[in-house]
Amino acid sequence: MPGRRRSGRLLGAAAALAAAGAAAFWLATAPRRPDPALTAGLQGDAARGALVFRVGGCAACHAAPGAEPAERPVLSGGRRFVTPFGTFTAPNVSPHPEAGIGAWSLQDFAAAMLRGVGRDGRHLYPAFPYVSYARMTPQDVADLWAWMRALPPSDSRPPGHDLPFPFNIRRGLGLWKLLALDPSWVVDVPADDALAMRGRYLVEGPGHCAECHTPRNALGVLDRARWLQGAPNPDGPGVVPDITPGPKGIGGWSEEDIAWYLESGFTPDYDSVGGSMAEVVRNLSGLPKEDLRAIAAYLKAVPPSP
Repeated sequence: MPGRRRSGRLLGAAAALAAAGAAAFWLATAPRRPDPALTAGLQGDAARGALVFRVGGCAACHAAPGAEPAERPVLSGGRRFVTPFGTFTAPNVSPHPEAGIGAWSLQDFAAAMLRGVGRDGRHLYPAFPYVSYARMTPQDVADLWAWMRALPPSDSRPPGHDLPFPFNIRRGLGLWKLLALDPSWVVDVPADDALAMRGRYLVEGPGHCAECHTPRNALGVLDRARWLQGAPNPDGPGVVPDITPGPKGIGGWSEEDIAWYLESGFTPDYDSVGGSMAEVVRNLSGLPKEDLRAIAAYLKAVPPSP
């Protein structure tokens, strides 16, 4: 009998530990929306939001596959992204009230952009680059929201993601966010260099350049120690190039060369942009020239690759 009682106590202790561990996991992985006061009272400006939309390249992922670029794209979703973690499908983010995000509030939109939390309270997958968008200002989020609400609605309902276990368990993204969701700036630039500061905001924030140009670890977390030093091509074979001012990157380019490339798509050697970068240039070419100069100033300030 004493042995049986001892076994019962051990089992009870093990069950209590398991329950405590499960509770800790549940609390640590809970989706957390930003403080509603962050966007309370903000009025978005659709004209400014159109520029944020260009920087973010929103249509590149959310327009229907094969759709021609236009000034007022239909963000019906449906594009598929094949990754080592499974296949993600871009959702409908048009202002349709049922199929899209037309029923969302600005606070709902800010939760998705800044914290990766959907209107339903679940974690969003980081194929949507909220790790970078988390650095955006609340005003830019409000401006982008005003522009997206003015776009044409679509009743398209793309299929869901196709993900294997354990990546199909969204709750686990709460742990991933503890490692990956860090809105602090990566590159130090002089506080009195307004041009480079603006460039850092555009590149590290809404432009989310690191999402393709920075390698990741085995968990898919961006490797800040190799910031913008090139990475495997997410769209197929090959690599996304190093864009640091090191010898393997764009060290031989001047700031004027970089700004001209972003505006025209031509390198200093008169080669032309290709692949998915062509659409990036198409978007950035519509920005004010001062913003292109700012991006160039920031890229020259990035620590060079070895």
